[in-house]
Amino acid sequence: MALGAPHPLVHLATVSLIFTFGAGIVSRNAGRPRLCLLGQTITVVPVSLGMLVHATRIGASTVTGQFFILEAILLLVVAAMSIESVRHLYQSALEHLTTKHDLGNLARYDPLTGLANRLLVRECFLRQAQSCRVDRQIAIHYLDLDGFKAINDQFGHPIGDRLLVQVAERLAATVRGEDVVRRLGGDEFVVLQPDVLHADQAELLARRIIRQLSDSYHIDDTEMQISASVGISLAPVHGLDLDRLLQCADAALYRSKRKGKAQVHFCDDPVPGDRGRAVA
Repeated sequence: MALGAPHPLVHLATVSLIFTFGAGIVSRNAGRPRLCLLGQTITVVPVSLGMLVHATRIGASTVTGQFFILEAILLLVVAAMSIESVRHLYQSALEHLTTKHDLGNLARYDPLTGLANRLLVRECFLRQAQSCRVDRQIAIHYLDLDGFKAINDQFGHPIGDRLLVQVAERLAATVRGEDVVRRLGGDEFVVLQPDVLHADQAELLARRIIRQLSDSYHIDDTEMQISASVGISLAPVHGLDLDRLLQCADAALYRSKRKGKAQVHFCDDPVPGDRGRAVA
């Protein structure tokens, strides 16, 4: 109906209203480029075609007809620019979210093995510690590979890294779904084992880990043999501070290493004054 009005200001007002309406649709659908394109097309194309048809009827060579043609062309150009702007904004937002996701993974996962990193382990420990009590404990397994240094020195760091990846895969396949495996660095790993009803259950997992890691490895047709020593601390028996629990498990690991390869030892003494609140 507005196209039948004689005054050009009426047409300008109509176009302005169309873009005002279209801007709201575009802003809501900015995360969906195809919907945005469809909305802009439905909004702009019929109006532009109507202007061109109206210009033909009144005479394309007249001043008014040329005004309608110019108005239709400008409307299509502005619509195309709007769509390109939304595409650019969508691409920028997607890149930002991808970068944010990648940075989050770097903070939570070891780039070499894909295992949990320090931050993720602390988050898991705090979550698991909420239901931790004497009859439902968390076992902290501190692992060190026996014989890894000799292989790393003999074959070089690239082979050593590939061996660590295989170790990580075996660890992930050995533990339960609710357990958390973390690489501390070098050839040291930590396993968080929640819902431990008694110490024997933790020892059973530790010995199963040792058996799995002691099987031979094959890299580039070369057979390699390593094993693992394990130290274990229990929360809340040995406290609820993760750093202290790791120190306690590390001390138990040191005793395992002194006793020989492929050994398991528990932390000796409870940590006094550390039973109240979980600290990561």
